[in-house]
Amino acid sequence: MAGFGTKSGLAMIISRTPFRMSFVGGGTDLPMFYEKSQGAVISTAINKFVYITVNHRFDHTIRVSYSQTEIVEKLSDIQHDRCREVMRKTGVDSGVEITSIADIPAGTGMGSSSSFTVGLFNALHGFCGRVQKASQLAEQACELEIDTLGAPIGKQDQYAAAFGGLHRYLFNSDGSVFVDPVLCSPGRQRDFLNHLMLFYVGGTRDASLVLGEVKSSDDTYLHEIRKLVDPFWNVLTSEEKDIRELGEILDCGWRSKKKMTGVSNPTIDSYYTAARNAGALGGKLLGAGGTGFILLFCEPDKQNAVRESLGGLRQIEFERAAEGSKIIYVGG
Repeated sequence: MAGFGTKSGLAMIISRTPFRMSFVGGGTDLPMFYEKSQGAVISTAINKFVYITVNHRFDHTIRVSYSQTEIVEKLSDIQHDRCREVMRKTGVDSGVEITSIADIPAGTGMGSSSSFTVGLFNALHGFCGRVQKASQLAEQACELEIDTLGAPIGKQDQYAAAFGGLHRYLFNSDGSVFVDPVLCSPGRQRDFLNHLMLFYVGGTRDASLVLGEVKSSDDTYLHEIRKLVDPFWNVLTSEEKDIRELGEILDCGWRSKKKMTGVSNPTIDSYYTAARNAGALGGKLLGAGGTGFILLFCEPDKQNAVRESLGGLRQIEFERAAEGSKIIYVGG
């Protein structure tokens, strides 16, 4: 759409897209797994977001601002591969300024790259006057990241960013994805969230590097992780079951995931052990591994002891984000 910035489009668009917190099933959203056996992940979007702003520029140039700033004459000169290819697919190729601001650093296990991709698709489609469904945003982000860019990643992050809320995602052998809301009462969901504690252990890591190792390794542990999804669902959706069982399931998943090289390290192991000794029932490191955030499941009356056991690690308060990616501002 040459000359787009001076001929048409809305003056400004801002999209807001949540990050996600995955509980069980991570890794079974990779093609190497779901093409043979249905994958499944239970995750929730949280109220930590990436904001994408799209606006006209006075001239034909393109300005892209993220952790770096690029000002280029033509689309092919953009170094940020996701930004360049989303622009190409949405037909916005000149006279535009794109900025991104995030509540949480990239590379810390919250699905930030896919949240960025989903949010940018939403913002650029909106800039062109097009409304997209959550399923369309998720599918476009998956196609771009996995097929176009060849990232060795799965599909859970794109769907969580697009749909928001607390869901189970089923990954089918034909590439389709079923999205099932977790059916539990508001009280049960609140009780579940009140048992969760999130701590920042620091550092960043490219998840595709770890997931690339997963693709070339024995996938036995992925089958172990997949078997935990149904019990997690059953406990979460049943008022009669003891919610503390979820902590035990998370602990089983973490022990299985640690069989993958590079997922943990002595520092993370020491934090996890300290938290368990102080009363945490289970937990995991979010994302591919090595860095980022540690999620713990702990009864509320034990949380002060767990907090003290972690030696001043920064705790991050959060809530469930009911909505996925959405346009929050439209300029005239």
